Amino acid sequence: MAENFMLDKEMLARFAARATEYDRENRFCQEDFDELKDAGYLLMGVPEKLGGYGMNLAQVAEQTRKLAYYAPATALCINMHNYWVGLAADLSRSGDKSIDWLLEDAANGEVFAAGHGESGNDLPVLLSTTQAKRVDNGYQFTGRKSFGSLTPVWTRLGLHGVDTSDPDNPRIVHAFMKRDDDGYEIKETWDVMGMRATGSDDTILNGVFIPDSRIARIVPAGAAGLDQFVLGIFAWALINFGNIYYSLAKRALDITIESVQKKPSVGLLNGMSHHPDVQHGVAEMTMMLEGIAPQLNEVARDWSEGVDHGPGWGLKIIAAKYNAVETGWKVVDRAMDISGGFGMFRKSELERLFRDARAGRFHPANSALSHEFIGKGMLGINPDDQPRWG
Repeated sequence: MAENFMLDKEMLARFAARATEYDRENRFCQEDFDELKDAGYLLMGVPEKLGGYGMNLAQVAEQTRKLAYYAPATALCINMHNYWVGLAADLSRSGDKSIDWLLEDAANGEVFAAGHGESGNDLPVLLSTTQAKRVDNGYQFTGRKSFGSLTPVWTRLGLHGVDTSDPDNPRIVHAFMKRDDDGYEIKETWDVMGMRATGSDDTILNGVFIPDSRIARIVPAGAAGLDQFVLGIFAWALINFGNIYYSLAKRALDITIESVQKKPSVGLLNGMSHHPDVQHGVAEMTMMLEGIAPQLNEVARDWSEGVDHGPGWGLKIIAAKYNAVETGWKVVDRAMDISGGFGMFRKSELERLFRDARAGRFHPANSALSHEFIGKGMLGINPDDQPRWG
């Protein structure tokens, strides 16, 4: 495919129209997903030689941001597929062909999801509560994965577990389970406050066997396991988390401006847009948003161009996601203030965006982990040192 994938206005308008319905019914965005898959959105990162668009992180981020403005939950769940594909393509371009099979699967229509969320694990991807037991020709995985976006449609689940056969040297095993594998079950748990259309149910692994051919990486537990595969997970996932919540906040600002420009006031001759606190609030929201996009763009561009930030890559990725999500939340919260009460009503789009925006602060790396990793990194403290605190 010679040209990059582009979302068209008619398609985006349909997604926007369905977003409220999905949220109200707590229903997976099936129609959005089907339309995007048919249009080639899931092939953005697939190399051209396999029939994809060959787009890099910066290019995929642009389309993710565009989609999220109209349908943030749809953009969020399909980001889980795109980050696996983008990561595999990056590795292949660098000369590491070890998971080229993933690109071939994606080109053939397989849908990838992420099995990284675990209760009781505050170091996602780097540690695990799931057990990975070495057996003949592969591993057996036992544990429970949560926040499994795309549950209704995934055909490949990228997951990880810990191999503790050597207690002094635990290893994290990254693997891909097929939908038709035996030894797992799905629990419909997704009844939540925000991002309700993502279909993020739990997957319970009951000793599911995954052969060596679908073991993507075996790395040391903790930050010591941050090779290009693991770092790539964070780059593709977190940068686009940031883009999604940036776009959501931008939408909240635009709704606010449109609303106050039409809103009359018995105490003001020229309407609410002439109220000084409204003007101050809109200016505040605008200035906060102005700082998000350039940081996201720079990190995505540097990653795509192979800029060598060395150990600083983790800091840059985490900081970009953190600033986007936290600032986006403040913008949406300010929009609710300015709405004057209408934002509380279910029929208000702002009410849904407010709930969706809160979900961003749960995504890894959350506030606690972001501060820990960046603080320790800047102070020269190995994040794997024990005790962890003190």
